[in-house]
Amino acid sequence: MSSDLRWRFSVMMFLEFLVWGGWFINIGPYLQHLEITSPILSAFFLATLISPFIGGQIADRYMPTQIFMAIAHLIGGVLLIFLATLSNPLGMWWTLFIYSMIYAPTLALSNSICFHHLSDKTQEFGGIRVWGSIGWILAGLIMTFIWTYVFPYPGEWAQLQKIEDEALRAAQQAEYLRAESWLFIMPGIASLIFGVFCFFLPHTPPTTEKANPWAFVEAFKMMKDVNFTIFMIISFVVSTQLMFVFVSVPTLLEHLGMNRQYIPTAQVTQQIMEVLSLFFFMKWLLPKIGIRNCLALAAFCWAVLYAAAGFGTTWQVVVPTLPLHGIGYVFFFVVGQMYVDTVAPPQIRASAQGLITVVTIGLGMFLSDHFRLWITRLFTTDGVINYTGVFLVPCVLLLACTAAFLFFFQEPKKVDETNQSQQQA
Repeated sequence: MSSDLRWRFSVMMFLEFLVWGGWFINIGPYLQHLEITSPILSAFFLATLISPFIGGQIADRYMPTQIFMAIAHLIGGVLLIFLATLSNPLGMWWTLFIYSMIYAPTLALSNSICFHHLSDKTQEFGGIRVWGSIGWILAGLIMTFIWTYVFPYPGEWAQLQKIEDEALRAAQQAEYLRAESWLFIMPGIASLIFGVFCFFLPHTPPTTEKANPWAFVEAFKMMKDVNFTIFMIISFVVSTQLMFVFVSVPTLLEHLGMNRQYIPTAQVTQQIMEVLSLFFFMKWLLPKIGIRNCLALAAFCWAVLYAAAGFGTTWQVVVPTLPLHGIGYVFFFVVGQMYVDTVAPPQIRASAQGLITVVTIGLGMFLSDHFRLWITRLFTTDGVINYTGVFLVPCVLLLACTAAFLFFFQEPKKVDETNQSQQQA
């Protein structure tokens, strides 16, 4: 792989996850401060359930991948900045839904465009994908910098609630929320920059083999493979448990007394471990233990994190386990994407990447947000949340997924591309 290709793909991954991480890792407390209890994040995951098929179909059949990504991020940047002005639950839901319909396909397509141009994805992709983790890390650090030095909070939210003067309290809360709304403005600006940059990505045209014009239909046919179906089912269950780490853990840290502006920095430890996993652990472990054991390891890491969150009595106990999310993310999402690319026919790989995105980030995490809210309400009495009960539920389910990967999923074999091409013709 040329150095020119490496830096362009690295910048692409960096901006892809800087845009997502800027708002995603901070939205939980923001919605809580707006007193929004409805599942706003379900808009993102519902869109992710639908749109990757559209994006994969377009990239596989009709439009160069880099052009689709450029248009998506330019429009998305405008919508993110607009989100910063909203506080109405319905307005936020629909705007986030429209944004997500545009952004979500680029998650799969950023992988697809890399796999299209890399000669050895096992050795080369990790060094490129790591820049996505660095982008996510920088997103958290940028938000901490903004909230500390550029638009600092007027105090702790809990303390503002205790101000007796109603007018002063309302003014201070409004100032707090204006500062907090930068969680949308910063990634919105980054998305606009990314949109322009996408025009300079390597040309990745749609396939010339179009025996079946509906690439996503061919991707669904992969479910005939029993092992692939098992992988999809277990991956779906794992993904239904992940909103606890994205939303409930930051809320828990604030509940345990950690200052709000430092929570994004604490979460950066997750992405630091992602970087280490992509640079070292995945390259070393994947060839040695295989895809099946890597997927099982991911589920187990999240189970341990949730056990610590459930039984931890101080934030100092919980924070050291946050890096386990970084290991889980790499060995679940990245290894899972590599598995799909390994077994998918070359003519439908963008749509196949869209399929796994739909099942995990789409359907799985869409239901995960509802499941998280339901479990939280179930373990809430008189406004007091029993966090031990809340986190033990996903802990047990992820231990079950660990066992399922080990006992039911078989190590895959690479698809015979020559034979597949003949069958597709």
